Amino acid sequence: MKEKLRTPVAQQPLTIERPAIEDGIGSKVTVEINEKKVQVFFGQTILDACKENQIHVPTLCHHPDLCIAGNCRVCVVEIEGMRTLQTSCSFPITAPIKIKTSSSMVRKARRHIIDLLLSEHYGECYSCVRNNNCELQSLANEYGVDSYTFGHIKEPIFEEDLSSYSVVRDMNKCINCRRCVRTCIDLQEVGVLEAIGRGDKTHIGTFLEKPLADVICINCGQCINRCPTGALKANDPSDVIWNAIDDPTKHVVIQTAPSPRAAIGEVFGLEPGKSFTGEMNTALRRIGFDVVFDTNFTADLTIMEEGTELILRLYKALVKKEQVAIPQFTSCSPGWVKYLEHFYPEYIDNLSSAKSPQQMFGALIKTFYAQKKGIDPKDIVSVAVMPCAAKKFECNRPEMNDSGFKDVDFGLTTRELGQMIKEAGIYLPEMPKSHFDDPFGDASGAGLIFGATGGVMEAALRTVIELVTGKKVEDIFANADIIPLRGFEGIKYAELPIKEVGPVPKILQHLVPDWNWLKGATLKVAVAHGTANAKKIMEDIKAGGKFSECHFIEFMACPGGCLGGGGQPIPTNEEIRKMRAKAIYDEDNSLPLRKSHENKHVTDIYTEFLTDGPCGHISHKLLHTSYVKRGKYIA
Repeated sequence: MKEKLRTPVAQQPLTIERPAIEDGIGSKVTVEINEKKVQVFFGQTILDACKENQIHVPTLCHHPDLCIAGNCRVCVVEIEGMRTLQTSCSFPITAPIKIKTSSSMVRKARRHIIDLLLSEHYGECYSCVRNNNCELQSLANEYGVDSYTFGHIKEPIFEEDLSSYSVVRDMNKCINCRRCVRTCIDLQEVGVLEAIGRGDKTHIGTFLEKPLADVICINCGQCINRCPTGALKANDPSDVIWNAIDDPTKHVVIQTAPSPRAAIGEVFGLEPGKSFTGEMNTALRRIGFDVVFDTNFTADLTIMEEGTELILRLYKALVKKEQVAIPQFTSCSPGWVKYLEHFYPEYIDNLSSAKSPQQMFGALIKTFYAQKKGIDPKDIVSVAVMPCAAKKFECNRPEMNDSGFKDVDFGLTTRELGQMIKEAGIYLPEMPKSHFDDPFGDASGAGLIFGATGGVMEAALRTVIELVTGKKVEDIFANADIIPLRGFEGIKYAELPIKEVGPVPKILQHLVPDWNWLKGATLKVAVAHGTANAKKIMEDIKAGGKFSECHFIEFMACPGGCLGGGGQPIPTNEEIRKMRAKAIYDEDNSLPLRKSHENKHVTDIYTEFLTDGPCGHISHKLLHTSYVKRGKYIA
């Protein structure tokens, strides 16, 4: 269990840590499960012991990413000598016991629990977004539910909360499993949701029952990914997008981020771990999108803009001795940005002013691309396929209209795009592969790895090392893979000594005269994913700790980074996220171009359009923005 767990005390179970010496005396206990003797670790839960021995026990409130709760009681088992059934998810094994997972008493109890849940569950499965991917529906099928034993609600009790651009709440479908509560409080340490009321009046609500848009929700959508029913879903704009596709007066453009490509196969029943980049491009054109662009292009552009901004901050601090906000924080995760706005508004100046790749692309599509193609920007409908529910909020921020129009009109999640492809009668894995469209073309592997935690930092260092030292990054890190920044450890830290410097590249010569001021310095960087880990870094910075000495820190709101985003296919767990990361890194390794500054399309746009270079006047107008000090006060 995590240190200083923020889950409400009533939901914190008694757990026993696994013995440090796994083969030590007393580290294992012999138990009998369904008349089969097995050895399990002292303190291991019955549920985990059953999983390790391939014994199926149904669950509903349990989730591998979350603290144990034992709310739903679906996982009950019979233990010899005990009067009542016990929840297997929260029962630690500390002595030899005899367990039955499928006795008559267990079967009847589970069936009654499911019947009781259904009696309070309003909704029509056929029209529910989670139809065929609903854990309650699956359990009802598994336990042979063919009628409503205890009746069924025929009219909604709660009004659907449609206030948020990102998350829709329908508490009529809620089963009070409290997964969303544990996700928001424990996993993300935001704390928007909580169980309110007692007994049969218990329901999940917000502070003063305010709409989700009016509280400190960061729109990350992690609650959606862990909800077992359709009580939480993303705010889906696909019907409006279909209307735009069918409108001959509209030019409908779509950009696709790397993480959806690494996960969309799961929507079609495939195992995690395979990218469908080329197949997705073909499917999108067949659906009716006029052009398909790669968000990795503006991820490469982000590296140029954000990296230049970092260099300028360091130059001002080290050479000009000016007061600047260091460390610089990444700003491409809108959930993280809103978290900072609410919880640490005093550090807004530390955020890079560079927009996210999604928003940079939106601005370029309605300016550079519109001019190049002779299209009136008002006739362009710009759609972004993202792994993230917060991207829906980001494209609706009032700051995001520097093109003179709404830069990105709609954000689609991976799940929503998968449904659109299905609706068009297309089976994605059967699609032939095709490339992205010009004038932006294919991008680099550096932009691709933005999808994994540590990827933004790795992409930045691949470029910074070469631009500053004049050496190949491969001379320092084999195959340009910066392994210390990879993996799923919550917080990563690295130091990079700058022993030698090279000449300043032409594209940056108008900003700094030389690199001598960096010679002998040590670049300190850090990476955090999930806002609970972000909080640890921010508290350390406030206390003047190690991370306050960093120069650059990558923050991602979601566990695992974008590949674990709130718009990705359901279910999610650490193993699934690792497989998605592998798909991203495998694709990166297969590409001929793996560094942002070597992307010809990026250098071309600085020559043709952003003519005063990175962080110049034009790029500042279109590609940079500012943010809001929101705080936690709720009116």
